[in-house]
Amino acid sequence: MDIFSALMGGFATAITPINLMWAFIGCVLGTAVGVLPGIGPAVAVAMLLPITAKVDITASMIFFSGIYYGAMYGGSTTSILLNTPGETASMVTAMEGNKMAKSGRAGAALATAAIGSFVAGTIATLIVTLFAPYVADFAVKLGPPEYFLLMVLAFTTVSAVLGKSTLRGMAALFLGLAIGLVGLDQISGQARYIGGVPELLDGIEIVLVAVGLFAVAEVLYFALYEGRETETRNPMSKVYMTRQDWRRSIPAWLRATAIGAPFGCIPAGGTEIPTFLSYAVEKKLAKGENKAEFGTVGAIEGVAGPEAANNATVTTAMIPLLTLGIPTSNTTAILLGAFQNYGIQPGPQLFTTSATLVWALIASLYIGNVMLLVLNLPMVKLWVQLLKIPKPQLYAGILIFATVGAYGMRQSAFDLVLLWGIGLVGVLMRRFDFPTAPVIVGMILGPLAEAQMRNAISIGEGSAAVFVQRPMSIALLVVIVLVLVVPRVLKRWMRPEPVPTPG
Repeated sequence: MDIFSALMGGFATAITPINLMWAFIGCVLGTAVGVLPGIGPAVAVAMLLPITAKVDITASMIFFSGIYYGAMYGGSTTSILLNTPGETASMVTAMEGNKMAKSGRAGAALATAAIGSFVAGTIATLIVTLFAPYVADFAVKLGPPEYFLLMVLAFTTVSAVLGKSTLRGMAALFLGLAIGLVGLDQISGQARYIGGVPELLDGIEIVLVAVGLFAVAEVLYFALYEGRETETRNPMSKVYMTRQDWRRSIPAWLRATAIGAPFGCIPAGGTEIPTFLSYAVEKKLAKGENKAEFGTVGAIEGVAGPEAANNATVTTAMIPLLTLGIPTSNTTAILLGAFQNYGIQPGPQLFTTSATLVWALIASLYIGNVMLLVLNLPMVKLWVQLLKIPKPQLYAGILIFATVGAYGMRQSAFDLVLLWGIGLVGVLMRRFDFPTAPVIVGMILGPLAEAQMRNAISIGEGSAAVFVQRPMSIALLVVIVLVLVVPRVLKRWMRPEPVPTPG
């Protein structure tokens, strides 16, 4: 009953005209961002962070959440019509969705993607509503040793999951940790690694790093390496589903939600695994003519499943973000930075210190899901028109927007130099396949992990044994070792045996 009354209070806050306006703008921008290939929600949130500096914290978070799940909805449009997934989450949708579009069933593919996203998003939001407070209550009982190890777990999982190479992920993480050390030591007050530059005394702004690594780097990378590409678009058909399409889609949506929701809850997120897993399950369960459609004319289950799994995962990712302060994707890492920009640290105390904000945010997820369904089904043809914007002009606009926004924070020319320097580092990272999200995670969680480690060592009177003296600490250490060891063991175990050559 407490959860229900808290949620009703959240709805009372979320349905105020100003918050509804921000939710609507976020959903529209998010869908537009998802439709445009190459610009993911992480880039959009990073680019718009400086603009909302003077906006109320609750309205800002509702706005960014709207962009977050709006982009996940919109990503299916380019995947189906252009075979150009803007995000890794839409890769699997493109496999069957584009084949359906080529065989004249683009409308059915877009409809099952939109409705499946709504169904999965709503069920996943219900999971967030019911379970997030209990996770927060449990997390309150943890002490500094457990918090430090929890952050080490976040470092290892994010570095391992968000990049193709664990070594590159770790390198990106240590770069973020190094950036997080710049400025005044939060315990002793000593200046660290500022190189005689007074602007660095307050540390490097998270917003600058996020905008530089995502928005500026994206534009520069396009200008340097991708050039002008021409794309062919499949014709649109009427956006509706037949009775047979409904019969095939509903079980796929429910199965995919069951697959995707747990992946968002654990601090080892990413949408790639659940979407591929959902696709594999649907292909395995399909029979007869339905099975024959996979890989040929396009099977509707191959669109319904991955899209639902994707939205279930990104929605339940709010649980580790809000209750533990652990981001599980690029976008949640930047959302964590947005919270910190307002002086709020997501974690177990958030449900008591900022209850109004949290429940308004959760209520806005329900509202946003309905808004997105209304936006996506009737307005698909409008979103498709966005694909006609030439990429050079589009990226030039993003660059201007990002630069003006970053300068507007402190009116500092030094910030602009830093922004472009970080952008160039982002280009190099992308060129050599280094993931950028671990940089943000290291930068945000590094100083917090340092403080918790110092507190834990103080509790242990200078002894590191404090990390193995509590059951929860030992459990977390075991999980960290498993995260580092098990993937390598499985990879070696699954490696095919070399075929002996006849002598």
